[in-house]
Amino acid sequence: MNQQEAAELLGHCAAFDNRKPSVAAAVAWASALHDVPLDQDTKAAVAAYYTTPPQNPNDRLWILPHHVRTLRTKLRSARVENFQYEPIAGETVGEYLARYRGQVAAIASGAADAPTGRPMLEGAPSREFMRELEGRGWEGNRTVPDSDDEPAAELVDTVRRSGPLGVECPVCKAEVGFPCKSGYASRKHPLGKPLTKPHSVRIRAASGEPQLTPEQRAAAEQRIREASARALAQRTEAS
Repeated sequence: MNQQEAAELLGHCAAFDNRKPSVAAAVAWASALHDVPLDQDTKAAVAAYYTTPPQNPNDRLWILPHHVRTLRTKLRSARVENFQYEPIAGETVGEYLARYRGQVAAIASGAADAPTGRPMLEGAPSREFMRELEGRGWEGNRTVPDSDDEPAAELVDTVRRSGPLGVECPVCKAEVGFPCKSGYASRKHPLGKPLTKPHSVRIRAASGEPQLTPEQRAAAEQRIREASARALAQRTEAS
């Protein structure tokens, strides 16, 4: 788009927003839209911009060059949405690229009719593929039972969540899928405040690491308390 074409486009915009085009504005728009031609799609982009009301009814619509570029691209892309290239037997890479780009450009510009139908996948899985699935344990198209007789516990065993939240926490007894809780209740969290990080015991349980027995956990807690008491005594003596 050159300066003269930009001035014509600004005149088209003025019909919508009553702007006063100038030579400086034409130079600026020509620089911003140097690779965009002045065609019917460009003017349609302006009309599309002023067709959509602003989010705030009190705001004034004022189109800018980037609006023209974006809306023009959307208009042209919509025409080739269902385009599917049909290759020719024996064509070279260069011939394919030339024909493909030519077809896309013709449809995007409106010179050729845009495809009206959406490409569909046809056919069904082959017998060999179905036998392979059945050999790997697939039971085929199973019907839905008429009743919910299957115990809920069996359904839980068939669906597992990955990570520490996939197991019940041995410390706070948080259920599967729920975060661990602290041992301190508050008015906002009567059952304990949810923790951002699961308990280490729960992390080990989810990863399959061996768990400590209640006696081992009690001994570990006792060692921590004794170490804390010694550190506190040393700190008191130093002061």
